[in-house]
Amino acid sequence: MQMIPPTPHRTHSSAELRVFDRLKAAYRQDDKLQLMAFHSLNLTHHAYKRFGEIDFLIVGRPGIFVLEVKGGGVACHNGFWEYTDRAGQGHTSPEGPFRQAQSALHGLMSKLQNRFPESIWSQFTIGYAVVFPDCDWMIAGTEWDPEMLADMRTSRNLERWLSGLFAYWRRKDPRQRREPDDDALAAVKRFLRPEFDVAVPLHVHVEEVERQVVSLTEDQMWMVDVAEANPRLLCSGGAGTGKTFLALELARRWAAMGLKVLLTCRSAWLRHWLATRFAIPGIAVSIADAAPLAARRLAIDRFDALIVDEGQDLLNLVTLDRLDGILVGGLERGRWCFFHDINNQAGYVDSPHPDALDRLTSYGPVLVPLKTNCRNTRQILELVQASLGADMGVRGTGNGPQVRLCRVKSKPEAARILQVELERLINHGGLQPDAISILSPRPFPDSAAALLPAGPNSPILVLDEYSMRHFPPPGISFAEIAHFKGLENEAVVVIDLADPLTDPSPGTEHYVGMSRARTLLSLIYSEP
Repeated sequence: MQMIPPTPHRTHSSAELRVFDRLKAAYRQDDKLQLMAFHSLNLTHHAYKRFGEIDFLIVGRPGIFVLEVKGGGVACHNGFWEYTDRAGQGHTSPEGPFRQAQSALHGLMSKLQNRFPESIWSQFTIGYAVVFPDCDWMIAGTEWDPEMLADMRTSRNLERWLSGLFAYWRRKDPRQRREPDDDALAAVKRFLRPEFDVAVPLHVHVEEVERQVVSLTEDQMWMVDVAEANPRLLCSGGAGTGKTFLALELARRWAAMGLKVLLTCRSAWLRHWLATRFAIPGIAVSIADAAPLAARRLAIDRFDALIVDEGQDLLNLVTLDRLDGILVGGLERGRWCFFHDINNQAGYVDSPHPDALDRLTSYGPVLVPLKTNCRNTRQILELVQASLGADMGVRGTGNGPQVRLCRVKSKPEAARILQVELERLINHGGLQPDAISILSPRPFPDSAAALLPAGPNSPILVLDEYSMRHFPPPGISFAEIAHFKGLENEAVVVIDLADPLTDPSPGTEHYVGMSRARTLLSLIYSEP
């Protein structure tokens, strides 16, 4: 059975963990039922958790079923239920587990009925049950039938018990529904899944993590599922398709499995940015050349899992040899995920070795394409496609402001236009200065930004690799395009480049610079 999330997250209930593993092992050879089990306790942040009282929610061809799990000892006296955990601690409740499961199911169905027409939700048989994995249950009662509970004995083979549960609720269904069709099943799963499977977006500041979450896109969710089932993945996608986001989420999940994980890249800027925002035990963030040192700092010889971000910069045989030696099982048999851009971001470093990608693919990784852009607006995507022919995915984040384009003939003229644009973004666009980054192919002293007159928006803060620990800084930032790979900001102003429509060889600098903006992009092109 497909589990959402693929690994349980932060539950103190050993009973839930055992049920999780048994559900995961059930129906592995039966794809026809299309069963998916949601473990509600996956959420780190509960801002959007609508069904928090549900331990497990099973959705598939048989219908929709709520499972309540009660570990430890269970008793009922004078209408009060008594629960005792393995440490001997007990508590009582006037509401029994069957009523809990029933009320949770009714709450869920109310949500589905508000969200979908009757033609969708009415296709599903619904039911609920309780699992007592630590008890031999020999008690009869008016609140339940025997088919509605699994005790220590029957819960050891959940597949057999679930088959009986599905049949029981189908017999009780007065409408004798058929199995839901593909469209209804997909719609309900899509509705439920983003609410259960969430992660922290890249642009959220560290202090805002507790209150901001974002749903994974469909192909990102599929990628996480594939990573759970396969030890080696080669994941490709254009700028903005969420590669760094997924690298962080995958590292978190692998670390939750008890693995020692190396998250590596080539850029020292990106490394500092990641390390500050991703301090989790068991995960080391390092540039590839320093991978052996990262292992020694964790007092290990090799890592259990490897994740490579911006992998197009590391496609050479020397680096692959280094990573091969630092991974348990090596690249041939170890657990790894290699994220790389299908476009031309690699132009800043050595060209990829023609044999490097062939070497990775020879190890039989699952190839995962990312096709949904989750960074840029439709206007930015269309401009990059039209002017560069680069594939940055489809859909984007929706409609946004039109890209502003200006052509100038001199550096002083570029500086004047830049000043006007910065004032427009702040005074009329309502942006804070830290939401704006100026990108140039040149160092700051050689760029048009160095000619900006002193004013309320000065000085411009020139970034370096160490300032990535506190990015964005408290002001308008400046960076060379080459160093800003893997990073982004709400508004980006690109300067000192020629118009790609007249430049005989537009490439990496245009692609990287234009793709860094989430919402607002301004281009100040200079004549060659």
